[in-house]
Amino acid sequence: MALAVLKIKIMPVSPKENLDVILKEAERVVSEITGARLHASEKEPIAFGLVALILTVAWPEEKEQDIIESNLSKIKGVNSAQIIDFRRAFG
Repeated sequence: MALAVLKIKIMPVSPKENLDVILKEAERVVSEITGARLHASEKEPIAFGLVALILTVAWPEEKEQDIIESNLSKIKGVNSAQIIDFRRAFG
């Protein structure tokens, strides 16, 4: 089974959303619902106090990526979740 590395940008509804709560729920979604593994997360300032979460996920290459986007988008306080990078993992 080959692995891919996905980078996913999660945009909150507003700057007032608690990113730590969103990250905790995103970790649960990634591991329990999709069966993938969260490798890293970082915060990226966008504008006017809005900050996005960038998740790095180890993903089974043969699995559809729409699953993770749609499930992350359903988290309370999340406006959108979008895959911004997809790479094969070697090693």
